[in-house]
Amino acid sequence: MSDDLHHTVKILAPGGGVVEVRALADGATHSGYFDDYAALARAVEALDADPAVAGVYVTLNAANPALLARRANRIKMRLSRKDATTADADIIRRRWFPVDIDPVRPSGVSSTDAEHAAALDAAERIAAYLAEQGFPAPLRADSGNGAHLLYRIDLENDEAATSLVKGALATLDALFSNETITVDTANYNAARIWKLYGTVSRKGDNTPERPHRRAKILTVPDEIAIVPIDRLRHLAGLLPREESPRPKNTAGIDLASWLAEHGIAVRSTRPWQGGTLFTLDECPFSAAHKDGAFAIQFANGAVFAGCHHATCGGGAQRWPELRGMYEPREKQKKKREVISRTEEEPTPPLLPPAPVPAEDECRRRALAILQTGDPLVFLLDTFNKAHVGDRTVAECLVMSLASQSVENTNGLHVAVSGNSGKGKTHACTTMQNLIPDAYKLKGTVSDKALYYDDSLRPGTVLLFDDVSLSVDLQEVLKSATANFREPIEHRTLTTERKLRVCTIPERCVWWLAKVEEIGDDQVMNRMLTVWIDDTVEQDKRVLDHMKEAEAAGRGPEQDDILTCRAIWEAVKEEVLPVRIPFARRIGFSTTQNRRNPGMLFDLIKCRARLFSRQRDRDDDGTVIARPEDFAAAAKLYSSLSGVAGGQETKLTKNEAAALATAAQMGVEVFTIRQLQSALGLSYYQTRRLLNGYVSRGTPYSGLLEKCPAISLYDATVTEDGGCGVTVRRREQYFTFDREVYRAWGGGVSVWLDDDPTSGSSAADVQQMYSNCCQQETGRNEGDSGNKGQDPDIDRSMYVHVQQNKRTESTDGGASGDDQGAYVFRTAVHEPGNPLRRGEKSDPGSNVAALIGSTCCTYAANAANINPADYIALPVEKDEPCHACGRRPTSSVRRGEGKYLCYDCLSKAKRPGKVQPLPGVLDHREFLRVKVELGRCDLCGTGKAVYRSREAQANICEGCYARLVREWNGRAGVR
Repeated sequence: MSDDLHHTVKILAPGGGVVEVRALADGATHSGYFDDYAALARAVEALDADPAVAGVYVTLNAANPALLARRANRIKMRLSRKDATTADADIIRRRWFPVDIDPVRPSGVSSTDAEHAAALDAAERIAAYLAEQGFPAPLRADSGNGAHLLYRIDLENDEAATSLVKGALATLDALFSNETITVDTANYNAARIWKLYGTVSRKGDNTPERPHRRAKILTVPDEIAIVPIDRLRHLAGLLPREESPRPKNTAGIDLASWLAEHGIAVRSTRPWQGGTLFTLDECPFSAAHKDGAFAIQFANGAVFAGCHHATCGGGAQRWPELRGMYEPREKQKKKREVISRTEEEPTPPLLPPAPVPAEDECRRRALAILQTGDPLVFLLDTFNKAHVGDRTVAECLVMSLASQSVENTNGLHVAVSGNSGKGKTHACTTMQNLIPDAYKLKGTVSDKALYYDDSLRPGTVLLFDDVSLSVDLQEVLKSATANFREPIEHRTLTTERKLRVCTIPERCVWWLAKVEEIGDDQVMNRMLTVWIDDTVEQDKRVLDHMKEAEAAGRGPEQDDILTCRAIWEAVKEEVLPVRIPFARRIGFSTTQNRRNPGMLFDLIKCRARLFSRQRDRDDDGTVIARPEDFAAAAKLYSSLSGVAGGQETKLTKNEAAALATAAQMGVEVFTIRQLQSALGLSYYQTRRLLNGYVSRGTPYSGLLEKCPAISLYDATVTEDGGCGVTVRRREQYFTFDREVYRAWGGGVSVWLDDDPTSGSSAADVQQMYSNCCQQETGRNEGDSGNKGQDPDIDRSMYVHVQQNKRTESTDGGASGDDQGAYVFRTAVHEPGNPLRRGEKSDPGSNVAALIGSTCCTYAANAANINPADYIALPVEKDEPCHACGRRPTSSVRRGEGKYLCYDCLSKAKRPGKVQPLPGVLDHREFLRVKVELGRCDLCGTGKAVYRSREAQANICEGCYARLVREWNGRAGVR
């Protein structure tokens, strides 16, 4: 027996590896891990001799070799709760597709001889059917009470493989399970244990009618071939996995009555996905066979009919054909009615419907895009055919979807904010339309409904549209984002007071579309915070798009949508790790929010995963990210920290517009009515933006709590009410510190050092503020400073930071030893001109105007332009400004023909201001003095009262306080 067991394990574990042995006894579990199969056979022989052991099982799939250290080549009797067994995450690769055919019988007892024979006969029918579907010969076995079929596969252990195996077993269950036998659909998980052939199956007592039998292998093919993955996909896709849309021709049909009325014999009936599956006694479609025909009626009334034989449709929808075979009179009657109506009321000719491309064609196109094209651009372009603009929103949603297929990530979740009716929901649903139906949740759910939804699968997109998240749902969201790679468990009691563990699957991403914030800072810190474009210009573009769509009478091309779905199907087939080899070279100007750097790394990994078929791989299959992935991720990260989101500040679009408007007003004190007049919002909306509010017990923070530049004080105002009456009322006054606002909302810099052995210092970044545009202006493709750098990187997104000494060549280019860092700079909040009296601002345009200016443009205006060198033009000229590139221009440089716009000339005339970066100046070097020092060297406006001999700088009270706060933040002082 020991030799037979040794031989069996070698068959079940081709290639060797660690195998767990698990024996189930009355109230106890015995377990051990083995890589020595001879020792395994000896241990199992002893276990099998114990009459208390009901069955001995082994793991089928390849396990992590590290598990051997749990119980190395030995059996531990009676495991405690602390003793772990093999989990799905411990499986490193799937090598078997297991089909378990059990006879229908009471639980806890062995099968009778008749039941046992029925299971073996069913196994032969299933094997013959799978051979017809292109499957190779399986390993056939007797489980003791039923039958086994084992097909060799070679798949990664990921969600895609789990879904594939689960779907294939569900198809076999639907086609072959009946009143006598069932195909076990619970064997889809990777760590499933399997009866070890050669051991006895002891269920219940050993009686003559229901005896205990020894499991055994019946036949083994000479060569156990691997099942092609396309055959598994075909099998899993034979039957619909969810309710089909209900066609009009099924209205009012009761399938059971319809089958009986037309004399179609039904062999068996059973529940199927909320509906009913009818197994027909004979196939109505072909006389070549009798078995295989079925019909399904879903809960919504939709009907699906077909035959599982490949020569008879292979599971394709044939309900219209079946109905036409038995309803010829009704069909002819309807045809005559249609002809009659057509003769009475002629209708204009309709355009022929666009042909729906074949699934294989869409997949071929998708794979070609993934291998040689730009999948991100294709997805975004298809998105923009249905939704105008909001490309940053769409890119965030795409990266969120890609994160589901990255192994080493905590997932990217998206919070979209903006005014009501501006397209938040439409953007999210448009992107959802590009996802396969199986991976999106439709409709609304309650707090705990997600736990009880058995149809929810790993990798689902959960969209919450303008709903107030309860405290419980916020806790669920925090758990989902913190444990992205693991299911979330919820333990509850049933009505019978039994413990039930419900789960939300792993790798689900959450999309929130709300006018205001969520209300929980911990939730917001875990999400990409992006704004919808609600500007007047966007409204015009949307209207023009609607006109074009209505005039054309059709929506986006269906083949593009199906190709997008095929792209996501291909991406979701594997969950791959991604490595960023240049991660040590990435620098950040601020890391106060520790989750934001992690999100940048995740953006890099998600883009690399989307382009993984065009990236190099490590020996273990890890995708290697490129600098171009950093460039694209940094550009998106920049938008989210400036013109298109509040990633750093966690502001909504309306809050950012309110702050930008307050800065543009040019006042230090304002009231709610004054800000309301400038914003063009209602008094109630403006007050909520500033003070916050409470809704359904959930507090929502206002700008008073979020932004340190705003303070509040109450005052009593006395007014003349007329007729000699004096009226007193309380008024809230808000103070606004523009310097604090600039320091707090000044964006974040991220960069990639050219030299991997050295990073950019704070002084380098400080130099960027004043000299970056000057350095870039002198560069062109012929400059020697660009030698040895990656030509694929888009340099327009970067600012070059000099690290070594550099000399100017005669042609104005850079020469010599120039090793520097390319810095990606996010937006700097640079206040513009004050509003004119009585003028109202558009919140969207304020954000674009105030936040859109970069440090490069500001530095070029401040450092490189001498106003005396320029002559005013009599009329504006349609030429680009050589400093910022905008049109039109109002002046020209003497003798050179370089044009300058009015804004750049105005900024050059004003004294430049340099904002100190954290770590550049130390407040401990400054001493307060009583002598007159003049203006502050940093802000240029305040009176200087502190002096540093080391830094050769004089600063005011406000700048000194800012340095102290920065130092406290680095030291961890609160």
